[in-house]
Amino acid sequence: MHDALVIIPTYNEIENITNIVEKVISYPDNFDVLVIDDNSPDGTPEAVEALVEKYPQRVFLEKRAGKLGLGTAYIHGFKWALARDYGYIIEMDADFSHNPDDLTRLYHNSKDKGFDVTIGSRYISGVNVVNWPMGRVLMSYFASAYVRMITGMDLRDATAGFVCYRRRVLESIKLDNIEFKGYAFQIEMKFKAHKKGFKISEIPIIFINRQLGTSKMNSSIFGEAMFGVVKLKLDSVFHKKHF
Repeated sequence: MHDALVIIPTYNEIENITNIVEKVISYPDNFDVLVIDDNSPDGTPEAVEALVEKYPQRVFLEKRAGKLGLGTAYIHGFKWALARDYGYIIEMDADFSHNPDDLTRLYHNSKDKGFDVTIGSRYISGVNVVNWPMGRVLMSYFASAYVRMITGMDLRDATAGFVCYRRRVLESIKLDNIEFKGYAFQIEMKFKAHKKGFKISEIPIIFINRQLGTSKMNSSIFGEAMFGVVKLKLDSVFHKKHF
């Protein structure tokens, strides 16, 4: 078992999963990979099972009964990691929108510079998004500005899904109290780490929209984020036991 675990949630990622996993485990930092699959019908879990057999003790698979939401997939993965000895746990998409070459930068920004949370940020140095429709870029950018205004977190990319957590952050957060499942999950995790006083850093990445497979984005996910942010802020004031 190595020091860092990369968690990759999947649903119908047969075009990407083998390439992304093999890329992640190729780095000299010796990242292990945990795939959380939500009963993909396209052969994704079978492809991962082949990787588990090919790379024992490096690649792991947790299969769930169906589509239960991104947030619950990561919570499942966090608990799996905490039951083992990983010091750093990284969230990452399966579709190469997160460049695997940036994994080392996230990991070492936390390990070597002492940050508890390192965020791969699309907006810390301008707008670094490739192949997104302009409407989606603007929605995402202004969503982060909105989150910053409501929560008081000085983060440029609060909805980012490319994140490295130091183990102690996940140990301190009541994972069973995490409420949201979509993009609001990403905000909630960062906000709870922020409220607990952990050191959070953003490093610039270039986000490239998926080339293969189908996006899981929909308007309800953004709606959850918009209303969820206000609820998070109110809960932090009036229901501190949730934190």
